[in-house]
Amino acid sequence: MNATSKEPTILVIFGAGGDLTWRKLIPALYNLHHDRYLPDRFVIIGVARQETDNDSFRLRLREGVDRFSRRGATDPETWQGFADRIFYFRGDFTAAQTGERLKVRLEEIERGWGERANRIFYLAIPPTSFEAATRQLEQLGLCKDCGHDRLVVEKPFGRDLDSARALNRLLTGMFDESQIYRIDHYLGKETVQNILALRFANSLFEPVWNRRYIDHVQITVAETVGVESRGGYYEDAGALRDMVQNHLLQILCLIAMEPPVSFAADEVRNKKVDVLRAIRPIPAEEVHHFAVRGQYGPGAVEGKAVPAYREEPGVAPSSTTETYAALKLLIDNWRWQGVPFYLRTGKRMHTKVSEVSIVFRPAPHHPFPAAAVESWQPNRLVLRIQPEEGIISRIQVKQPGTRMLLGPVDMAFHYREAFRGSSPEAYETLLLDVIRGDATLFMRADQVESAWGVISPILDVWETVPTATFPDYPAGTWGPETADLLIARDRHNWLQPAGAEESP
Repeated sequence: MNATSKEPTILVIFGAGGDLTWRKLIPALYNLHHDRYLPDRFVIIGVARQETDNDSFRLRLREGVDRFSRRGATDPETWQGFADRIFYFRGDFTAAQTGERLKVRLEEIERGWGERANRIFYLAIPPTSFEAATRQLEQLGLCKDCGHDRLVVEKPFGRDLDSARALNRLLTGMFDESQIYRIDHYLGKETVQNILALRFANSLFEPVWNRRYIDHVQITVAETVGVESRGGYYEDAGALRDMVQNHLLQILCLIAMEPPVSFAADEVRNKKVDVLRAIRPIPAEEVHHFAVRGQYGPGAVEGKAVPAYREEPGVAPSSTTETYAALKLLIDNWRWQGVPFYLRTGKRMHTKVSEVSIVFRPAPHHPFPAAAVESWQPNRLVLRIQPEEGIISRIQVKQPGTRMLLGPVDMAFHYREAFRGSSPEAYETLLLDVIRGDATLFMRADQVESAWGVISPILDVWETVPTATFPDYPAGTWGPETADLLIARDRHNWLQPAGAEESP
């Protein structure tokens, strides 16, 4: 397998001493190197404040790769070839002095190569440092070439609509939109990307992908973990900001978007923005009919006792931050008019799972005797994103025996069984796209703002009217009873994820 790009590239990671670089970025880049996807001339410069040197920095990064890479422990020879590409650069990335030194270093590398390199600046830093770091890049002219220079921004992209607009004004005031890669790792997952292939490469699905045949759609992203060491961050975020505004709404866009004319980046992103703009606004007085929040109390997950959210490190004892959110959204366009989309996400849930269930309308007529359809269930298509990536189609068949008795069976496709070898991690896919200059899987400014526009009315109400019911679901369950009532009003119920046991 040959490298996908021959252009020399320098990747500068601001905040390289942090957890993101250790757990995600370097393991992903190592795997790309292992598979020979990186250009021959490719250098990683890690910028951080810690006092260390190249050898110590590389040693720590290797520990992260050994621990978090999908391949397991590094191969010594392969690691050495990769480590030779990594250099540590000590300094405060918000200071002009650091920027001047970095500029000299980049120009030294490019002189050695004999040509201008593609420069990728990855902001693996807190959002509060974005402005100072990007202004350094602008003032020193380090990221001024639209054809060669790229800026990668990690979420959160603001904490509400106003702050998202302010951040976009800041970035687009210094850089061209085509240079900015707002990264959401969920969009790099294999099954998330496969939604487009499933819909638009198979004539079997598109004719029934509309309000005439689909009754409703459920999107579930459930985690068994709590906030762990992120209590301070999570107190300021909550489930709605942390998961719904980006991950779940992006999945919804892929399910609901119209067929693109081509797979060009802006063509695909235009269709996603159309979906977000078509989501029916939720009036403040109606929020309680369309959105539910919850917070986990003490309970048991996978047989182990776990504390309540308010007992986690960094969390206020009387916190009203939601660890669970469920929404009902309606899309006002021809394809989806009247089809509810139900979204739910939570921490300390019964099972770790991310999946989409497309539930079809019942057959228009049942010629079978009543006793034959006692176990009847509507057809549904399940897109499993994690932990076992795959696609499941639930249909009705006659059960063996002398009587006509129908029951549901699953036709299942699992990536691991169909394709030998492990799928690339999300960050591998996304980092390679940045190197290639392909922005298809990255969020554009108008897409970010439209997503915030969907949830801002909910945030405003929740912050104005604090709840007195927290905690309202035990850890290890599927969430608060109010979430069941939300969907029961439409005579639906939350579907158990494929393979999940009933909650206690």
